[in-house]
Amino acid sequence: MPSHELYANDPGSPLWQVPASGAARFNWEYDDGRDRLLALYQKGKDKQWDGQKRIDWDLEVDPYDPLGTPDDVLALHDTPYWAKMTDRDKGELRRHYASWQFSQFLHGEQGAMVCAARIVEAVPDLDAKFYSATQTMDEARHAEIYGRFLHEKIGMLYPINDNLQSLLGDTLRDSRWDMPYLGMQVLIEGLALAAFGMIRDTTDKPLPKQILAYVMQDEARHVAFGRMALRDYYKQLTDAELREREEFVIEGCYLMRDRLRGEEVLENFGIARDEAEELSERSPFLQLFRQLLFSRIVPCVRDIGLWGERLQQAYVDMGVFEMGNSNLELLMAQDEELAERLDAERFAAEEKARVAEVGEAIEAGAED
Repeated sequence: MPSHELYANDPGSPLWQVPASGAARFNWEYDDGRDRLLALYQKGKDKQWDGQKRIDWDLEVDPYDPLGTPDDVLALHDTPYWAKMTDRDKGELRRHYASWQFSQFLHGEQGAMVCAARIVEAVPDLDAKFYSATQTMDEARHAEIYGRFLHEKIGMLYPINDNLQSLLGDTLRDSRWDMPYLGMQVLIEGLALAAFGMIRDTTDKPLPKQILAYVMQDEARHVAFGRMALRDYYKQLTDAELREREEFVIEGCYLMRDRLRGEEVLENFGIARDEAEELSERSPFLQLFRQLLFSRIVPCVRDIGLWGERLQQAYVDMGVFEMGNSNLELLMAQDEELAERLDAERFAAEEKARVAEVGEAIEAGAED
């Protein structure tokens, strides 16, 4: 079925055109490049995988409870609206929320694919071009997987959120070659990693857990790439140039924070936009969610050398300043380990089932 027919809201034109600016850069110096970046490039090649084969698409998903979402994390819980809802209404609400979340993941992954391709074009260093080429393939795979999950398992999509679209547009329209790194690798990817991780660690549904764990394994490399490249480059910039990038980060973080409410879902249940925003803002779960979502962004921003007074104050205002002390290396290592552990557990279970099947066949043959 065409995607247009599955959208909960009208997405408008099927094609969004963002005017490109900046220069394409070729580099005729084919030396070895930076060892740590080339090592990441090798890892990117080694870790390529096929979403059609690695993920068990035969796993059943209940579209009305695709993530096993508890009642108390839904914005309408414990409101007059909730009291009037039937079990079917509540299942439909869960379906819409899951569709909205994974649709933003899908649109973000397409944006990441375009940004990675832009980095290949614009970055001056050949080693960075090499790695960005592997990331472009990663992001294509992620978009493919999220699109399949939404089409086949939930049967509903949501249009791109206005704030996510705004940040993507700002990132792509900027002519400076480092801005796709900063907008995508640090802000959008960092926030996505935290959102993926929260769902991965709380859902009891095997298919979304697989999808998120395997995607996060790739994303850990992407954030590491952005940190390496920007940390090197930002050491060369003037204070004025650094402040310009900090202003971009501040605006982007506010956009990402406001992206999280999901009032579009509540509007589809007959709730006016102003009230939908208020109900979402009052949700204790949303407050906790926002805190955790910046656990990947704030330490990365600090690590690459953007830590001016105005930026620090913005993080204080958002209530996420303390996230600057998070151990980003540990978080990334855990993301990779969880994916490998999930593979090992699945392989062991499949092997056990195969051995049992062979044993049953031998036993049946002996009886004959």
